[in-house]
Amino acid sequence: MIIRREDIMFNIFNKKNRFKRVFLVVLDSVGCGEAKDASKFNDVGAHTLKHVIEANKENSYKNLSKLGLFNLVYDYNLPTMSYYTKANEISNGKDTLTGHLEMMGINTVKPYKTFTETGFPKELIDELEKRTNRKVIGNCNASGTEIIKELGVEQMNTGSIIVYTSADSVLQIAAHEDIVPVPELYKICEIARELTLKDEWKVGRIIARPFIGSNGEFTRTANRKDFALNPPASTVLDELKKKKLSVISIGKIADIFNECGITSKIHIEDNTDGIRQIVKMVHQDFTGLCFANLNDFDSKYGHRRNPIGYGNALREVDEALPHILAHLTDDDLLIITADHGNDPTYRGTDHTREKTPVFIYSSSFKEPKRLEELDTFGSLGATIADNFNIKAPVIGKSFLDKLK
Repeated sequence: MIIRREDIMFNIFNKKNRFKRVFLVVLDSVGCGEAKDASKFNDVGAHTLKHVIEANKENSYKNLSKLGLFNLVYDYNLPTMSYYTKANEISNGKDTLTGHLEMMGINTVKPYKTFTETGFPKELIDELEKRTNRKVIGNCNASGTEIIKELGVEQMNTGSIIVYTSADSVLQIAAHEDIVPVPELYKICEIARELTLKDEWKVGRIIARPFIGSNGEFTRTANRKDFALNPPASTVLDELKKKKLSVISIGKIADIFNECGITSKIHIEDNTDGIRQIVKMVHQDFTGLCFANLNDFDSKYGHRRNPIGYGNALREVDEALPHILAHLTDDDLLIITADHGNDPTYRGTDHTREKTPVFIYSSSFKEPKRLEELDTFGSLGATIADNFNIKAPVIGKSFLDKLK
């Protein structure tokens, strides 16, 4: 008889009534109502889920409803098959990086630098042009789809690179794949990342934004790549990896954490592919965490203020849920949440400071119900740490013992 190491590890965990596999799925930007401090961010009245649901009246989201969706959004008391609650963000920000870092135990007190109003300093742009031997055009706050529509032809004709930013701490670089091959664009982004390690220019992420097309009809491709900073301290992911547990990234999770604490990564094309990869992992044997991000909500529909597209993306998740849940065992824990809001009916094109939904499912649950609101996204990481008996993060409180 062959005894596998993972079976031994699982038996140890099982004696403590813990889960062998945890699936943490982030529906990027799917917020659940204005945060307590929304006024500080000029986001009073934002409610991504509520406004998306109301804009898509034909969609019932019946499977998400079974997890507690309408109970969270409208304070209904419908029967559910999962625990559910909302989480509050304590970090000083409302972006992807701060949201994910907080989930894994990092409180970002000092926000990363933004250049929304002014564009990037001339000294930085001059150095980027010098190091890359390519002229920079743009250098402003812009929608990614709009700026390639505006400057794409010029970029192709001149071989320049389009640099732009947003209300987030990001420096994005767009170029046509036929003019600046993807490997070269990644190298350019690496140079930008190196330059922006200086305190006065330190942004959270550099993002490669390759596109294709012609004559003003351009489309961004799936070859996006994020170049983030290393987390400022050890995260739950690092602690899992130290214990030789699996930390599987689906989507941009590996980029967000600059691959720190990641044991394997799966690139995805879009939400559809991301859901497909989650389903594949449900059928795989591993011990540890599968951490997935579905980004289309944010990049394709939130920033573009498209509530109908946003609703359709939510319906795609809803339709995939029965298959996913049917193949999870009593030894699995599924947590579905978000990293910030991006209400597609709100003014502007920026993220919105919101609470996030938290749906917690296992087929082993006997009395699922609403939990008290979480004081911080860090309670997710604290619960995962508690489950695997690893060092707890400095923020957050585990709710594992409340899951009966």
